Amino acid sequence: MKHSVKFDLLPNKVKGDIAGCMSIRMRVSYAGKRPDLLIGYSIEPEKWNKETMRAVPGTKNKFKQSANEINKAIAKNETWIDEFFTKFELLENRTPNESELKDAHKIFLGKEVKRGETKQDETNPVNFYHIYDKYINEQSLLNSWSKSHKNRHQSIKNVLMEYKPDLSFNDVTKEMMISFLNHLFNGDLCNTTISKILSLFRNFLYWASGEGYYTGNQHIKFKPKLKGSDGSHKAVIYLTWDELITLYNLKFPAKKRYLEHVRDVFCFCCFTGLRYSDAFNLSKADVQKERISVITQKTVDPLYIELNEYSTALLKKYESYPIDKALPVISNQKMNEYIKELGELAGFTTPTKLIHFKNNERIEEIYPKYKVLSTHCGRRTFIVLALTLGIPLAVIMKWTGHKSYASMKPYIKIVDSLKEEEMKKFNKKISEPDKLPENELSN
Repeated sequence: MKHSVKFDLLPNKVKGDIAGCMSIRMRVSYAGKRPDLLIGYSIEPEKWNKETMRAVPGTKNKFKQSANEINKAIAKNETWIDEFFTKFELLENRTPNESELKDAHKIFLGKEVKRGETKQDETNPVNFYHIYDKYINEQSLLNSWSKSHKNRHQSIKNVLMEYKPDLSFNDVTKEMMISFLNHLFNGDLCNTTISKILSLFRNFLYWASGEGYYTGNQHIKFKPKLKGSDGSHKAVIYLTWDELITLYNLKFPAKKRYLEHVRDVFCFCCFTGLRYSDAFNLSKADVQKERISVITQKTVDPLYIELNEYSTALLKKYESYPIDKALPVISNQKMNEYIKELGELAGFTTPTKLIHFKNNERIEEIYPKYKVLSTHCGRRTFIVLALTLGIPLAVIMKWTGHKSYASMKPYIKIVDSLKEEEMKKFNKKISEPDKLPENELSN
């Protein structure tokens, strides 16, 4: 956005006389406007260089502030004004008015913005949601948010609008947060979903507080303890080795041949630990002689995953696939739908219990296994089977991109449980005739 800046001295009149020191002003010219902003420093005229628009080096004003300190402040104001207009051009796509410029500059200087001259008129309820939009647009640009993360914040803004269309920052108190929590409970949401909504809403309030829009403390204070919100009760859905091999070798009736591509992609995830998004983006150029090279979409980490005979066979099957993709991956939504159909065709009907909490109520639901399968089960299957085979945890994490051992605890717990069940096979009761003779026992 085109603008220019000029620093000059503004006479300070005291009882009709001009004081020895004069305030340094920053005159900003843009879109036909020329507002003056005081930078918080003053200096005597003889110590000011009009051409360089700086204090004369080596001098001090009557408040003992050095020219070096004053000139640094001028340079910071120059940098700030450039960032301010760049931000408006990229994120707002409009010209700021003088009030917005002056209030933003006050906050930059650390001054309090009084009621009635806030960055946005908080008596106007629309502004809360306007600022939320600004937050989404700005942070998605600065932090490279994924489309799904941006959509999550948009959904939370919509939930808040449903709760209170005329919400303002002044409304965000402890009482309002409790009321909003009850609204979410009445919406028949499970506690894990509510916990995520509150967490993302607090993130917005943190940002709004830092930008000077919100002066409350609910982003720090309001952290209710919701049952099951830590996700520790969630079942890890995966395929056993027998189930995976059954699926891998599954023959399809003529009317179900459309499931073959889905089966192959899902099995590939089971044999490599890839997420759906990374399998979708896998190109033929990513396939090397004995491994695949992946830059993950979620964490943007480079991964190198060695191939085994199953994953290699699946890749070879699609070597002549007419496009650059290594595998015929369809949309995630459609694939999740077809995976359930695959599981039913393969006979995966083991009763599977799912537990979730709504407020204080524990809810248990039992489904046949095929109904709870999804694309992410492929990654989970890989981790559980790799641990069961005795592959070191550090190696598995190199393949999957997990960075903390804590994130692997649910899988380790499953494998420990499986080991216990296997050991029990040694404990089957022996009938009397099968008991070893005493003399053999003594030997």
